[in-house]
Amino acid sequence: MKINQTVSRQQGLSLRIVQTKKFKTNQFVFKFRSRLNENDVTARALIPYILQSSTKKWPTTADFRSHLDELYGAGASVDVNKKGEYHILSFAVDIPNERYLKDPTPLAKEALNVLKEMLFNPLLEGDSFSPKVIEQEKRTLKQKLQALKDDKMRYASQRLVEEMCKGEAYALHPNGSEEKLNQVTAEELYKAYRNMIEKDTVDLYVVGDVDSEAITSYCQKEFHFPEREPVTKPDVKSINTTDAKEVVESQKIKQGKLNIGYRTNIVYGDDDYIPLTVMNGLFGGFPHSKLFLNVREKESLAYYAASRVESHKGLVVVMSGVEPAKVERAALIIEEQLQAIQNGEVSENELNQTKAVLKNQMLETLDASRGIVEVLYQGEVADAPVDIDRWFEKVDAVTADHVIAAAKKLKKDTTYILTSGEE
Repeated sequence: MKINQTVSRQQGLSLRIVQTKKFKTNQFVFKFRSRLNENDVTARALIPYILQSSTKKWPTTADFRSHLDELYGAGASVDVNKKGEYHILSFAVDIPNERYLKDPTPLAKEALNVLKEMLFNPLLEGDSFSPKVIEQEKRTLKQKLQALKDDKMRYASQRLVEEMCKGEAYALHPNGSEEKLNQVTAEELYKAYRNMIEKDTVDLYVVGDVDSEAITSYCQKEFHFPEREPVTKPDVKSINTTDAKEVVESQKIKQGKLNIGYRTNIVYGDDDYIPLTVMNGLFGGFPHSKLFLNVREKESLAYYAASRVESHKGLVVVMSGVEPAKVERAALIIEEQLQAIQNGEVSENELNQTKAVLKNQMLETLDASRGIVEVLYQGEVADAPVDIDRWFEKVDAVTADHVIAAAKKLKKDTTYILTSGEE
């Protein structure tokens, strides 16, 4: 399976066009990437939502939605997340392919016009964004941050990261903090916006049945990003685990949380990264994995038990929901599952099943245009370009010995327990 991607670099922008007749719509996605930084992460988290809420041409959300409706129900969305120690801001437009319509409206050009308006023509009052829009988006972000505290599964995941990566940029939540949100000024917001336009690494992905020459020409004429220095690559491998630590927090809860963080020093693009993903599938990534079958099903110790790989930070994280009285026993059984893999308890059936699920997962991801963007961007962030055929070959080539070697790289760093404080 080939992804037909052409890349052209112009002033301040990498344009990445993926030609495919697979979809009835065309996807346009801007990705802005900067290093995670405590000083501006909260301000940056507001920027996409402010830019989507009000532009000179469409001063209200209703105006913007009305315009999208006129473009045969085009969709626009923004997103804020992190990959390793990078802060990623995304702006996307999904629009019907004009080749399927009788109307001659150049919809691909209209999609780019929408993105241009969002990025370069925000509604300003004086030298900053509209105070009304700022307050509106601050309220919305505050609600998101409060919702994180209320969702104990997500809260425990974030608290583990904060404790495990204390002093590292990765400890920051991509949406920032409530404390900083209350302090951020209009001037700081506008400065964060200008820094995004002038200093971030910028990629534009276009996926669909499009006229590549016309899109390239449009971008050269209309998207004027200043030249910039490359964003420096974070060093995520030089942190060594000494003594594992345990953090216990008490709240009024019925279901406790037991989350465990391991350092691997294996990141996306490394030779042993794919063996690590297969190992994680065996350990806790899927319903057939050891954590699910033994911690949840056999021992009935957890409401849920799973693990995931933090691809750009070199971590494996275990997440489980456990009755407070059973935390100690659950921690022991979780550790036994990892030790079982390290000791070679990997059957051919388990290995083949895990590979099959991983490959199916990738095929499902590539079945959506946004999925194609995310797979390609994953490689771009890691400076490890994606070759899909080669990826499938590498998964097939993973042996039990590779999995065992990857499992032995896991070093326990931090255990985070959220409990009721009652036995």
